[in-house]
Amino acid sequence: MNRIRLEPNPTFPYLHTMPNHAQKEVMLALSKDWGLAMPDTISEEEIIRLLADRLAVYLDKGPEAFFQLMYRLDISERKLNAILHGQDPAPAIARLIYERQTEKARSRAFYKKDDKGADDPELSW
Repeated sequence: MNRIRLEPNPTFPYLHTMPNHAQKEVMLALSKDWGLAMPDTISEEEIIRLLADRLAVYLDKGPEAFFQLMYRLDISERKLNAILHGQDPAPAIARLIYERQTEKARSRAFYKKDDKGADDPELSW
């Protein structure tokens, strides 16, 4: 498996505080969900651009598939509606998706650390 390295970018601070496994999780989720081919080294800005390009295709196909995907990704409807009324919404929506995937990765990493009693047979149901 290729190592995923991200170049830090102060504009997108989300990956700066994530452990390496969470970075990989975000990259793999975006690759899987959106079919993005990402090089070994990529900036956060480029990730947003690639995702925005793919989103533009979904937006052109029609709202049903797009909103179904946003619901599955648990993107805030309020934030999404605010963005959709602006000019060229794809980059802003791409940022929302990226941020949401990052939040999910952080949450999984946090709760995985706190799951110390999972191996205790008395705590299992």
